[in-house]
Amino acid sequence: MGKRILLLIVTNILVMVTIGIVLSLLPIGSYIQADGSLNLMTLLAFSAVIGFTGAFISLAMSRWMAKMMMGVKVIKENESLSYVEKDLIEKVHRLSRAAGLTKMPEVGIYQSTEVNAFATGPSKSKSLVAVSTGLLQEMDEDAIQGVLAHEVAHIANGDMVTMTLLQGVVNTFVVFFARIAAWAVSKFVREDIAPIVHFVAIIVFQIMFSILGSIVVLAYSRYREYHADNGGADLAGKDKMIHALHSLKSYSNRISSEQASVSTLKINNKKGASMLFSSHPDLNERIRRLEAK
Repeated sequence: MGKRILLLIVTNILVMVTIGIVLSLLPIGSYIQADGSLNLMTLLAFSAVIGFTGAFISLAMSRWMAKMMMGVKVIKENESLSYVEKDLIEKVHRLSRAAGLTKMPEVGIYQSTEVNAFATGPSKSKSLVAVSTGLLQEMDEDAIQGVLAHEVAHIANGDMVTMTLLQGVVNTFVVFFARIAAWAVSKFVREDIAPIVHFVAIIVFQIMFSILGSIVVLAYSRYREYHADNGGADLAGKDKMIHALHSLKSYSNRISSEQASVSTLKINNKKGASMLFSSHPDLNERIRRLEAK
């Protein structure tokens, strides 16, 4: 899950910057009036178009980006499969049917020693559940089932789409305020270089504000993790979901400090300000909430 959010945010920033550069070079959606002032309503509409376009392009690319960046090998049912591959795809499909999904997610494995799993995709009918070889080696059957149930719950909950809608709103304000700030900066330089300063400032401010905007997206991601834990408990059983989280906690406690960041269900024991840039809440709190359910 942590990988999914990171990929979505990084892809979104890249797409947004690209769109911003292209549109800044074209005479489209001019929001600077003849007297040099800003037409804020035109700018807001312009920002919303860019913001939501960028978010939905990122969503459409999410499954492809995950496969490419993580080196995911998709398991094909019509191929000769190993026992591990066959068992994994059966587990995911069984949980998916229990979650009410009518189209089975793609299932993949990628080579990595880290204990990690994630779900991604533009819709419930075009989704992917991928696990690392490290997870399959480190976890027992019940823990694996709990992890997979958590990821399937994300798909069933439509978390990628709701995250994209939120990202679209954040993008809108990022574009809006980045261009206001760039316009203000360009007023403090010579008129002959103002257009260049304005262009460069747009890119700089858009990247800066996108990073700040990711705090809002990550906060919502942490909120959704509790729902996915509950969904995983409903699908695989409360005991298996709790066992999966305890297994992840045990794993994180015994790896070296250099390897202490574990990405599956994003093990995270950060506190205070560092939690602002975490996609997942504290693991102990997740266990506590599930045990109290």
